[in-house]
Amino acid sequence: MPRNPAATSVDTVAGPHGPVPVRRYAPAVESALPPIVWVHGGGFFKGGLDLPETHEVARSLAGAGFPVVTVDYRLATIGPRPPRAASIRYPVPVDDVVAVVRALQAENPDGVILGGASAGACLSAGAALRLAAESAPPLRGVFLAYGFFHAALPERTPEVLGLLRGRRKYTHLPALLNLTNLNYAGSVAALADPFAFPGGHPLHAFPPVLMLDAESDSMRASGGQFARELTEAAVSLDYHVLAGTAHAFLNRPHDPGFARAIRLIGAWAARM
Repeated sequence: MPRNPAATSVDTVAGPHGPVPVRRYAPAVESALPPIVWVHGGGFFKGGLDLPETHEVARSLAGAGFPVVTVDYRLATIGPRPPRAASIRYPVPVDDVVAVVRALQAENPDGVILGGASAGACLSAGAALRLAAESAPPLRGVFLAYGFFHAALPERTPEVLGLLRGRRKYTHLPALLNLTNLNYAGSVAALADPFAFPGGHPLHAFPPVLMLDAESDSMRASGGQFARELTEAAVSLDYHVLAGTAHAFLNRPHDPGFARAIRLIGAWAARM
């Protein structure tokens, strides 16, 4: 839990698809800690600024002394293109995240940390590669919680399969997760874009990374593979699988995994 209450304010950042709503969390006591851009999950198609995974994480990190900005990126449309309306697909959500990071970089020349959970981890990883490819100022670091980084879920190990419990044992089947990715990407061709799903692509441009995976989580197959790919690319990596946790533990503030993750993120981010 935060040591000090955080003041919040609603703002917008100009983006290529229109204004991007954000919420700013200012620590009660000014500190020299770097600002954090935080991106929620939700399968690319749900979530927002009031989601516990958004608000409670930001409030906790601001209570630990970090200025935090949360991103209300545009959500992918579910299903076919609606009549007489443009659907939202990749790259729109990544564009929104990149726009917010660039705005914060302009405000903070000493550097910014980017973080995300689940689908937001994928968006953050894609944004990190995009920013590097566009020669943006380097990020201080990226932290990624229980993310899905590959266009298709890598094979799950017997260990992971044996730990799966609850409804996500069935809602996070590979076929369903892969369909969610295709819905976000909008086409088979877009699935292969490294800024949509960085897994399996060159990763040498990444800044230092903190990865937190849930022990009981089908998506750990992607997280573990992505961690190996980062290591092979000689990226500085801290990787933790939190024992006793299930997917989306940052969306459950009373879950013991929530407090453990906030401590790990805070300690790592302070070193950045």
